[in-house]
Amino acid sequence: MRKFSFFVLLIFNFFVVNSQETKVEQEIKSVINVFFDGLHKGDSSLIKKTLHNDIKIQTTYTNKEGNRVLVTESKEKLLKTIASKKQSDVYFEKLLSYTIKIDGNLASVWTPYEFYLNNKFSHCGANSFQLFNNNGSWEIIYLVDMRRRKNCGKNREKN
Repeated sequence: MRKFSFFVLLIFNFFVVNSQETKVEQEIKSVINVFFDGLHKGDSSLIKKTLHNDIKIQTTYTNKEGNRVLVTESKEKLLKTIASKKQSDVYFEKLLSYTIKIDGNLASVWTPYEFYLNNKFSHCGANSFQLFNNNGSWEIIYLVDMRRRKNCGKNREKN
């Protein structure tokens, strides 16, 4: 009977821990989804809700000369860019997957993507988000994306 009770307790703990992690992962994924919902709608106020006040934003790519470039952007510039996009422009970033790692109040999210402008493939890459649990609310504290036009999968390569 003791072994059975121990086994039941072990199974119960396994499911409780896994369901808690799943709930936290869902909260984190929701923040990322709201960010992209704001991007797709051109709604900077929606995006702003997901960002920590001291966020760091960077982009990396390889330029035409083959040099690797790292650009840092301010939160204000990102929000202004989104707010000022033409109504006729349609941004769509298709996230291909989510990899979420969590340790306490820190989360890391990796999202490979394909980006479309006006329903036409533009580029691909990956986003790396770092999130901070600010007393119950997950906020993006660091965002870096990598962009490329080649090696984006079958039928996606551009010159």
